[in-house]
Amino acid sequence: MTSADLVPPQVTVRVPGKVNLELMVGPPREDGYHPLSTIFHAVSLFDEVTVATADEWGVGVSGPQSLGVPVDESNLALRAARLLAEVGHVAEPVHVSIRKDIPVAGGMAGGSADAAAALVACDRLWSLGLPRTELEHLAAELGSDVPFLLSGGTAMGSGRGEVLAPVLARGSYHWVFALSEGGLSTPAVYAECDRLRGDRPVPPPSPSPEMMTALRSGDARALGEALSNDLQAAAISLMPALGEVLDAGLEFGALGGVVSGSGPTVAFLAEDNEAAIDLAVSLTASGAVQDVRRATGPAHGAHEISAPRPG
Repeated sequence: MTSADLVPPQVTVRVPGKVNLELMVGPPREDGYHPLSTIFHAVSLFDEVTVATADEWGVGVSGPQSLGVPVDESNLALRAARLLAEVGHVAEPVHVSIRKDIPVAGGMAGGSADAAAALVACDRLWSLGLPRTELEHLAAELGSDVPFLLSGGTAMGSGRGEVLAPVLARGSYHWVFALSEGGLSTPAVYAECDRLRGDRPVPPPSPSPEMMTALRSGDARALGEALSNDLQAAAISLMPALGEVLDAGLEFGALGGVVSGSGPTVAFLAEDNEAAIDLAVSLTASGAVQDVRRATGPAHGAHEISAPRPG
C-alpha cells in the first residue's frame, strides 16, 4: 500500500448547531463589537459537510434548510477551506458540499458550524494533521462562534464569544426549537439592543450564578429558569411574533424558553423526551409556529463520519 492509497477521495464531517443558554452583552467596544459572556450548548441538529478534490473551488448546498445559503465566495465553509489551504500551502482546490439541517440566520450558528466542519474535513483530506490549537486559531479568524463548534459540548465564551473555557455541566437535555420563516440580521439585532438600552450604563458581562449552579446540578427545571439572553428584547422588538411564540411554549409546559443568539429561532427546554414530543405537537397544532425541531444536548463538535446521508 502506498501513501497515495491512504489519502481519502473525500471526507465528510458532521457538525452540530448551538443554543446560547445564557447570553450577556456588554456595551459596544471601540471596534464596534460587544464583549460577551455566554454559555454555548451544542445540540443534535446537524449539518454535514463533504469536501472532495476538484478542478476548481466551489460549494453546493442541499437539505431542508438550504434556502438562502450563499453558494459563492462569501460562503463561510468555502472561506474556511481556502484559509486552511493558504496556511497549509495546499494548491489543490476542493468542492464543498453542505447538507443543511441547522436553521439559516436563526441564531444557531449554522454558517459557523459549516466553517468548523470544513476546517476539520480539509485538514483530514489534505493530511495536514494540524494541532487542535491551530484549528481553533483559524476558526476564530472566521467568526466568533466557529471555535466552539469544533469542540461542541457546553462551554463558556467570552471576548466576542471566541475565547472558550470549560464549564462543569452535568446531565443531558431535551429541546424543542421553534423555527421562523424569516431570518434576523445579527448586526441589526445588536443595533436594536443598543437603541433600547439608550444611555443606561451597562455592566461588564459575566456568567450568572444561577446558570452555573443549574449546569453543575444537571437539574433541567433549574436550567429552564436560568435561561436568559440580553438580545431577546431586541429580537422581539424587530419581530414581535417571537414574544407570542415564547408565551405559547411556556403555556404548553416548557420548563423555560429563550431566543437563541440573535434569533429568530426560539429554544424551549422540556422535562424529558415525552414532554418534548408533546410540546412540539402542541406548538404546531395551535398554529403558534409552522415548523419545529426536537433535539438533545450536549452534542459532540465537528467530527468525521464514514459517509454522508443521502439526499
